[in-house]
Amino acid sequence: MRIAVVGAGFAGLSAAKVLRQSGFDVTVFEKAPDVGGVWSSTRRYPGLHTQNDKGTYHLSDLPMPADYPQWPSGEQVQRYLESYVEKFALASVLRLATEVVSAELVNDETGWLISSRPADAPDPVTMERYDHLVVANGIFSEPLVPTFDGHATFAAAGGRVLAAGEFHDIEAARGRNVLVVGYGKSSCDVAVPVSEVAAQTHVVARELLWKMPRKLGGALNYKYLLLTRMGEALFRYLNLRGFERFLHGPGNGLRRNLVDSVGAVATRQLKLRELGLVPNGSFEDIARSTVSLVTEGFFERVGDGRITVHRDQVITELLIDGDRPAARLADGTVLAADLVICGTGFRQQVPFLADAVLARLQDEAGNFLLYRQILPIGVPQLTFAGYNSSFFSPLSAEMAAVWTAAYLRGGITLPTEERMRAEVRARLAWMTARTNGRHARGTNIIPFSMHNIDEVLDELGLNLGPLTRARQWLFPVDPRSYREVTARMIRRTTERLSAIDATGDMNMDKVRR
Repeated sequence: MRIAVVGAGFAGLSAAKVLRQSGFDVTVFEKAPDVGGVWSSTRRYPGLHTQNDKGTYHLSDLPMPADYPQWPSGEQVQRYLESYVEKFALASVLRLATEVVSAELVNDETGWLISSRPADAPDPVTMERYDHLVVANGIFSEPLVPTFDGHATFAAAGGRVLAAGEFHDIEAARGRNVLVVGYGKSSCDVAVPVSEVAAQTHVVARELLWKMPRKLGGALNYKYLLLTRMGEALFRYLNLRGFERFLHGPGNGLRRNLVDSVGAVATRQLKLRELGLVPNGSFEDIARSTVSLVTEGFFERVGDGRITVHRDQVITELLIDGDRPAARLADGTVLAADLVICGTGFRQQVPFLADAVLARLQDEAGNFLLYRQILPIGVPQLTFAGYNSSFFSPLSAEMAAVWTAAYLRGGITLPTEERMRAEVRARLAWMTARTNGRHARGTNIIPFSMHNIDEVLDELGLNLGPLTRARQWLFPVDPRSYREVTARMIRRTTERLSAIDATGDMNMDKVRR
């Protein structure tokens, strides 16, 4: 079977590696000139670092280098992925600087016609037939930059508006008046290095989010809270099991006190009250959809005046104030603005799929209808990789790749289409209610990383043993614990195929023996 993978980030590369080891012929298309996805040199902004520590943010069979700092830089993560390509001999299957123009479903039986071309040229277009398509273009693939009134006049006067991922040269901010729009990870990350060279640095935040200190109380590494099964269990999942029933039943008071105490510690440690930056709403309410690690130095620079945060504000228009580019906020404040950097999120788009195909795999609100965050219901020969963004995105994507390989090798007995569709719609309704719709069209599963991995591996009969999972309740999840899962899947599906060949039926009792 020939498989086309679109995207060469964590999801695309781990999918390529797992699928090749499983016996498939794989080609990876990547529009950028290098691997990395969001970590590509074409998308890195100054100040980019991981939110996870290096011990939890890697693929199962290749830890981050020992000499990397606790929180690697964007450049270091990209180098890590290059080493992954080298270790698993993926270079020969990569087509870098190659854009997939379209992927056409030939029919429900014979697969896909993939049209591609050099990323920097309109032609020539190459057309090839593949049996299966893996979409790994990333849920953060298309930056969402607001359309501001007055932009044309602003630009004519020399003002610039760009997404954080388009800002690569810190010298472009030197001596300038810079507005950073947003309060998420990218906005706060980029504001710190900008504040070191800019004349003024203002952050315009429509809504404040909670930021987690790297060490709570200066002592407890945050990974022992958020990157454990216990930390995940503090938030109510769709289906409770085991100790979660106690935490959200008789122990709910204790659980709430623990969650509230995190917000209280962050408020005190980061001096949010003194800075006027305590978010509206409780820590639990906001963390239902997003929580990010504090950018080192951000609040210190707010405190000493190098960064000014305008909370609960938006830009209403761009204009010329005197002879200089400027921006007006909703409260009427006018700020000088030579450069506007937008960390305002992304669109989840699959531009190479036809509208007719997209209509089959999305609901009326544009949410992706993906069973296990992988399999579109009713669209054949198609799976998704990395559409389960979580605290452990590399591991989540890799385990999804294992599921895909098992599925293509005939190693999964799926529920009926009706049952899968009902399950997906119920999950989307729950996600929408708990996050107020902020679930990236059904692709953001934070904070339920391990629940997703458990469901994927339980369906394969390949989950880790109870002792390892019990350890994960108190200690951060180590992706290396999952390094044998791919090999186990290959052995199990090989045994299944051998049994089918030998008996001509699906005698699974024989396979298990």
